[in-house]
Amino acid sequence: MLFTGLSAFPLTPSDESGIDEKAYARLVAHLAEAGVDSIGALGSTGNYAYLSREQRAAAVRIAVEAADGVPVMAGIGALRTSQVLALAEDAQRAGVSAVLLAPMTYQSLTDDEVFGLYEQVTRELSVPLCVYDNPATTHVRFTDELHGRVAALPQVAAIKIPPVPDDPAAARQRVEALRARIPGSVALGVSGDWAAAGGLNAGCDTWYSVTGGLFPRTALALTRAAQSGDAEGAVARSAQLEPLWGFFRRYGGLRVMSAAAAHLGLATEPNLPLPLRGLPADARRDLVAVLDELDLGTNA
Repeated sequence: MLFTGLSAFPLTPSDESGIDEKAYARLVAHLAEAGVDSIGALGSTGNYAYLSREQRAAAVRIAVEAADGVPVMAGIGALRTSQVLALAEDAQRAGVSAVLLAPMTYQSLTDDEVFGLYEQVTRELSVPLCVYDNPATTHVRFTDELHGRVAALPQVAAIKIPPVPDDPAAARQRVEALRARIPGSVALGVSGDWAAAGGLNAGCDTWYSVTGGLFPRTALALTRAAQSGDAEGAVARSAQLEPLWGFFRRYGGLRVMSAAAAHLGLATEPNLPLPLRGLPADARRDLVAVLDELDLGTNA
């Protein structure tokens, strides 16, 4: 179940004084109670790149405890390989079921440097690794050839890919082309919530979901429709959420979930680390209207 179905990625509420540990535990527990298939701690929505090693270790411990047996995958991305290895050690000690690794950059990385990162890290792992392909933030663009090289490494069990094309035929072609390059044991999952239905219908195993991190039941309904073969139902549920997808595309999922969590009383403000700021006042008003329109409350 670890790399199938809905993997929900919650916000890690934090400010300049640290993580709001009680709010974070409540967010994770909410996901577990809703029945998500796995929980992605310290993803991009989880602010992993802005937290210290000590803060990240604490967040992972909280997530594993609050998840109450639901598998937790923890982000371990960092600029230096030595930092990644230390974060992997912390995550494994905390009892995670898997780790998620994006090749973070300041200097541009060559394909050989990216491969070398995964090669070194997988040598030290005792849990599965999910490759995080997120060019919008890392500026690393995986070719299918590079994915194939990395996916053949021990402990690599999944790949989290960027949004698939909107056209269903093109989406399926994209998924099939990548599957042809990787071992059959490696799962594929889609990110970019507006592309979730298209990715799942095209053959992806998992939806790595920002929406699921706050509205797990809504995300589960879309996921289960696709898993049951109801492609039209999954597309229809996604279409209903288009007002929310519009906010994601314009402002990014992190800022939207930050504002939504505060509006619903699930996190106080500020809940983002500086220099990040929340949504502008007019956008917040519009977002609240959308949440009300879509009936996205604490039970969603």
